Amino acid sequence: MGLIVSVPSGGFVKRCALAVLTASLLVLLGCSSNERDQGSAEEERPVVALIMKSLANEFFVTMAAAAQAHQLQQDTYELIVNGIKNESDLAQQVALVDQMIGIGVDAIVIAPADSKALVPALARARANGVHVVNIDNRLDGEVLMEYDLVIPFIGPNNRKGAKEAAEFALAQLPEGVNVVILEGVTTAQNAIDRRMGFEDAVAAHAANLVSKQSALWDQTKAAEVTAAILVGHPDVGLILAANDNMALGAASAVAFADLEQHVAIVGFDNISAVHPLLLDGRVIATVEQYGDQFAVNGIELALEMINGLTELVDRETPLVVVSRTDIEEQDLPSNTP
Repeated sequence: MGLIVSVPSGGFVKRCALAVLTASLLVLLGCSSNERDQGSAEEERPVVALIMKSLANEFFVTMAAAAQAHQLQQDTYELIVNGIKNESDLAQQVALVDQMIGIGVDAIVIAPADSKALVPALARARANGVHVVNIDNRLDGEVLMEYDLVIPFIGPNNRKGAKEAAEFALAQLPEGVNVVILEGVTTAQNAIDRRMGFEDAVAAHAANLVSKQSALWDQTKAAEVTAAILVGHPDVGLILAANDNMALGAASAVAFADLEQHVAIVGFDNISAVHPLLLDGRVIATVEQYGDQFAVNGIELALEMINGLTELVDRETPLVVVSRTDIEEQDLPSNTP
């Protein structure tokens, strides 16, 4: 049976979880040593750590569940699942990387909360012989070069997906519509790419961008930011949110504002919580990027790297714009590229 541990953030709970994790790994390593003496192949099972962003976000909960299911099905490696409290808790994610180095995992598969701040920690991992795979949010190329690192990335073209979703919405709205962009964490490459994709679509459709602000990927923050924007720009017709959590927050602020006009909202991630809003028209589109497969693909690449069977090359994953019709029909395209 694979080792599956979720390490929560914060204080006493974290220390207890880490103590259990360390003890479990010592037992695991002890058992492997005994099995090695008996000639068993069990000691060859590598240990892979999955380090994600906030487990309060359904997107990453789904990712973790897919990884755990993959481990149980394959039963050829050990899996440690980690997540941070919120998507801006960079220090905690760096600490998790260092903890995984300390316990001697064979590989780390990480969705970094920041594209630059995690690179030094991952450089320490590589220096300690730990293989690293980057999923979901691309690490900064210039910073990787500074540390002389080559870390393969698995994920979609976020700029393309954001542009297509925004264009889908703008095609149904009048020319010159007033638009708001809600960004994620501004130092995260996927947030930058999605913002740029939204801007590409706004420029192409001659829409009017009246405000662009970060809501840190957070639903509550998005509600607060949107409410403040609507006070100054009550004539907004479209809100482009860089993830579905922020789209949900924007929708609540729009409902509270009780505006005369309908405000269309675009999200990104296609989490189940946004489906009711797609069906009733509050959200006009989101983007399915098959995030449940990010971790699985990352783990499989990590295992190949451990066995020396692959080149360190990026792998682009598919995405598709999802609208009300798709949810009604429940007929999303296959996640096979």
